Amino acid sequence: MSAANPRRRPGTAKARKPPSKTNRSAQPDAAARSPARAPDAKPTGMRGRVEGIDTLRGIAICLMVVYHFAFDLRYYGVTSSDFEHDLFWLGFRALIVASFLSLVGVSLVLADRGGQTPAHFWRRIGVIVACALAASLGSWLLFPRTFIYFGILHAIAVSSLLAQPLVRRPRVALAAGAAVVIAGLLWSHAAFDARALSWIGFTTTKPATADYVPLAPWAGFVLGGIAAGQALAAHAFRPLAPLAGSPRWLRWLGRHSLAVYMVHQPLLLGTLWIALRH
Repeated sequence: MSAANPRRRPGTAKARKPPSKTNRSAQPDAAARSPARAPDAKPTGMRGRVEGIDTLRGIAICLMVVYHFAFDLRYYGVTSSDFEHDLFWLGFRALIVASFLSLVGVSLVLADRGGQTPAHFWRRIGVIVACALAASLGSWLLFPRTFIYFGILHAIAVSSLLAQPLVRRPRVALAAGAAVVIAGLLWSHAAFDARALSWIGFTTTKPATADYVPLAPWAGFVLGGIAAGQALAAHAFRPLAPLAGSPRWLRWLGRHSLAVYMVHQPLLLGTLWIALRH
């Protein structure tokens, strides 16, 4: 049975030649191309981040910081801006919220095309919910009468859950999104004025809260973002290619938007408090 003797006895089958160096080196490459390894690979074009999306998210972050800086100036009595009735500030806030929620829909498409697992999706939702609860607690400590009980983070978490089943059905998502926006803007009922239901929308008056982002109409923008994300993905996000040349710091803000959101208000409030004391 030993393989050390190179002689072949008469009448026995010819010994099999060992694979050459060329064949041996080719074997790992062939295994790497085997269909059994396919699930490990990410879809083409989804390996890295889409820098144009990071840029858009970074712009939204900058607009949000400007809005909250102005809001904090009023909080300290430096200005008297009317954020509740002034059409400029109402429109400015609506632009920011619509931008963030539309990008949430686009991000759902990116995650799905990138091979997101259910565990990753639920982990992300858990992080957002934790941040939303932290925002509620922090606002309650600062202004308990108008604390945030359903702000933008709460809306992102719930809207993501509702929109996820439609991430591969952009036409249905677009139609449903349009219906939610129209209904949220045109229909209201006093039954939804109670805090227990006001997070859905359809209120007759705005609740006394520092940040209010009800599902109707705002979840409609997440659904619309799914349709936009699928349309962009069909063209490999080439329409956003010019935005990839934006400043690095702006794209960095977009990549870390949740962390920036959580720290920017404490930093603004603390900096203004120190500055105004002197």
